[in-house]
Amino acid sequence: MYGRKVKLRFFYILLILVTLALSVFLILKSLEENVVFFKSPTDIQILPELSKSKIRIGGMVKKNSINIVDKKLNFIITDFKNEINVVYSGVVPNLFTEGKGVVAEGYLKDKSFFSATKILAKHDENYMPPEVKAALEEK
Repeated sequence: MYGRKVKLRFFYILLILVTLALSVFLILKSLEENVVFFKSPTDIQILPELSKSKIRIGGMVKKNSINIVDKKLNFIITDFKNEINVVYSGVVPNLFTEGKGVVAEGYLKDKSFFSATKILAKHDENYMPPEVKAALEEK
């Protein structure tokens, strides 16, 4: 019915398509583990259910909320409508202070408590992360 050349071309095209599909699948699967979503304290309050995946919470560090107990840093992130308590162990950036913008990466324990694994506050005094700025303007 079909000649040898046609069968060989069909086989190579099929092989290329299967390889391409497998490559795309593997790339998307590996990226899935590294995706981190950004939320504000108000966004967290309206979540229907808590997620076990890593997220980022951004806002302003509430004044007079920084407290260090047993090498653990406790502070409150606010978007001026809602607040969330954050606990973190580790080195904080030099520009981490009260009243400044911050993004904390970690895991939600409940809607009012967040366990941070990383604090992102590397900016000058006038800079605010775009996600935080958008979330504050939206609220």
